[in-house]
Amino acid sequence: MAPIKGILSLQRTALVRGSRENWGLSTRLFSTQAATFPSTPQAPPPPPPPEKTHFGGLKDEDRIFTNLYGLHDPFLKGAMKRGDWYRTKDLVLKGADWIVNEMKKSGLRGRGGAGFPSGLKWSFMPKASDGRPSYLVVNADESEPGTCKDREIMRHDPHKLLEGCLIAGVGMRARAAYIYIRGEYVNERKNLEKARREAYEAGLLGKNACGSGYDFDVHIHFGAGAYICGEETALLESLEGKQGKPRLKPPFPANAGLYGCPTTVTNVETVAVSPTILRRGPEWFAGFGRKNNSGTKLFCVSGHVNKPCTVEEEMSIPLKELIERHCGGVRGGWDNLLAVIPGGSSVPLLPKHICEDVLMDFDALKAVQSGLGTAAVIVMDKSTDVVDAIARLSYFYKHESCGQCTPCREGTGWLWMIMERMKVGNAKLEEIDMLQEVTKQIEGHTICALGDAAAWPVQGLSGTLDQSLKGGSGSGQIESYNRLLLLDFLFQAWLSLNLFQFPSNCFGGSLSRV
Repeated sequence: MAPIKGILSLQRTALVRGSRENWGLSTRLFSTQAATFPSTPQAPPPPPPPEKTHFGGLKDEDRIFTNLYGLHDPFLKGAMKRGDWYRTKDLVLKGADWIVNEMKKSGLRGRGGAGFPSGLKWSFMPKASDGRPSYLVVNADESEPGTCKDREIMRHDPHKLLEGCLIAGVGMRARAAYIYIRGEYVNERKNLEKARREAYEAGLLGKNACGSGYDFDVHIHFGAGAYICGEETALLESLEGKQGKPRLKPPFPANAGLYGCPTTVTNVETVAVSPTILRRGPEWFAGFGRKNNSGTKLFCVSGHVNKPCTVEEEMSIPLKELIERHCGGVRGGWDNLLAVIPGGSSVPLLPKHICEDVLMDFDALKAVQSGLGTAAVIVMDKSTDVVDAIARLSYFYKHESCGQCTPCREGTGWLWMIMERMKVGNAKLEEIDMLQEVTKQIEGHTICALGDAAAWPVQGLSGTLDQSLKGGSGSGQIESYNRLLLLDFLFQAWLSLNLFQFPSNCFGGSLSRV
């Protein structure tokens, strides 16, 4: 009992301090002993997959548009054999949030030219209705020179577009879609209207679409051939029965679009690929192309090639491989190549030395001061008269201007008239400065981008002429010149960050006369 009495006679603070010391000692001993035991071996993390370095050579089983050339039945029976409308009800029942999230994962970017992420664009639509209906508008007003991909979809794979309208409409919580078709596309409209009738008769569209309980209607509207109606707000104006003139933004269509209701305007190809992406999975689609440039793409190759065609290929395919693999090469051989417009008339040309290695995707073409645009590849060989070509583009934009903005309405006409005089050799030297001044009054001073598209090619040309002719003979008239010599420096103007600064000896002191 004596030891116990001794302990009980101690003060409380001494007891607490002793117990803490003993606890710390035992903890250190336990930690030391635990450290002596071997830890369980852990498997090393798997190595990252090798980075893909070559793109192109798309396999047939990976193609989304399997009837691009019209070799099979384009209507419902043939479409269902190719996998269209397969378990569409299941996709619809998964809901809007799932559809939008899957599209975001796929990395799909808009195929109409701007390249904006499609899933993100669809997510801008309101999730809760304020009493106004929501609409999907499909921009089938394909008017960009050299572009003919949407035409092939509507003519040979119309059900792929109609099914895509339903899927995209569900993702946007829309109850109706309007397909706005270019006025000249008569046969495409007929095929699309027949496919639409088949879909309604089969219960795939309309009330209780595909048996999902979701009501969805598709309407087809015929345009009148105006290029400006390819701009989304001008398209909405035309659809409402007004003149096709672009609106000031904001408000944006997602807030106040068709008839003042929430609206998303998107391209035919963007809508048509969405059901296949959801069936095969976003990872499958994202496996094609470089990062941020995912998927497959329809390329329209025209101009001086042996076999012009529209072909579905992997994004990021080298431009040279695209031309040689699918088009039989440049007319007269690759060495006869002068330039390529990689994405329709709204993007700058690429000279031959850039075409050797450039990849066909958004980021690669942006890096060389051009753009993918609509992927309308226009090939020009050395027989091309570049001054005549620029003059023809100037006429196109002058003719297609809606006339709403004074700088565009008046300026495009002046550009065309001066370019016509240069083409035949009747222009004066001071008109080079006038060209530059007019383009600066157009660029950035219009509601839509048509004015910018009209100004940029002429800016590059006028900057080149200014340095070359004023440093040359000083003649008061601009005669016909060596177009091939001029073109190489025209490219430098387009590809330069400052379009008007060139070395003083860039033309060797003067421009060769013919």
